[in-house]
Amino acid sequence: MDLFEYDRSLNVKLLCGVDEAGRGPLAGDVYAAAVILPEDAQLPGLNDSKKLSEKKREALYDQIIEQAVSWSVAAATPEEIDRLNILNATFLAMQRAVDGLSVTPDYLLIDGNRRPPTLRQPCSCVVKGDGTSASIAAASILAKVSRDRYMKKLAEEYPAYRFEKHKGYGTKEHYEALAVYGISPVHRKSFLKNLSRLEPSNSHLEGVAGERAAAEFLKGRGYEIVARNYRSLYGEIDLVAQNGEVLAFVEVKTRRVNSMAAPAASVTPAKQKKIIQTALMFLSEHGMPLQPRFDVAEVIWDGSIREIRLIENAFTTEGIGFAF
Repeated sequence: MDLFEYDRSLNVKLLCGVDEAGRGPLAGDVYAAAVILPEDAQLPGLNDSKKLSEKKREALYDQIIEQAVSWSVAAATPEEIDRLNILNATFLAMQRAVDGLSVTPDYLLIDGNRRPPTLRQPCSCVVKGDGTSASIAAASILAKVSRDRYMKKLAEEYPAYRFEKHKGYGTKEHYEALAVYGISPVHRKSFLKNLSRLEPSNSHLEGVAGERAAAEFLKGRGYEIVARNYRSLYGEIDLVAQNGEVLAFVEVKTRRVNSMAAPAASVTPAKQKKIIQTALMFLSEHGMPLQPRFDVAEVIWDGSIREIRLIENAFTTEGIGFAF
């Protein structure tokens, strides 16, 4: 069943898809869009925005707003995110998007597994809805393109942070800019409570070198590095690597050659819980239908990389209260 067939199967005249963009970044607004498509919409290649190139998203954006019965894009600010938390701020942006429609929808399809509690219209939540419903996919494109354009404008106002490159996500380059320039007015302070402005220490530089070496080690084993230094409000995952149907969330631990403690020993149950929570955020953000695995890469350092050892399935969600 394609995306349009799913929507038609619901037999709803004014069906509205709702989706968000930008829950995970450290800076900028979180965006949401609401879209009512006509029954005869012609949108070749429509899909989850994360599976499309920027060029294809931009082309579909213009086609969607031209053909839609009604559409609306809205946002919630970093101040609202800090005050309400990211989930409730996302709900607020969704409510604003629905309220901004020029036509009242008969039914709403919300991407994900939680509905904004203030929505008055009948609705359903669709997990991975942007890859299931044409209406939700259209909303995901409007939200994603609108937010990317907004972040490019912020980059002109705050050029030191290079928002046009990483769109506010927690990349190494972004954290280095934060270390030098501090937190800007458009950053989400609740996401950066533990940020230190100290100059990088030797141990920090060793850690960076270890992460780079671990990434190259994984590439040599056939992995694709999907993300580096992915952050959420819970913490950070050093590397996200894919090999076939496996998506590995990799914690990199670098230790000097004469260290008594095994590097993996520092990945405590509390640290494991934060990694799992962050992995859930990553999967929610990227919607990757793969089997997650939690690995530890041990890197031994003595001025250069001495040894790298990958511990697959170093820990699991069992006993921590999470399930995939």
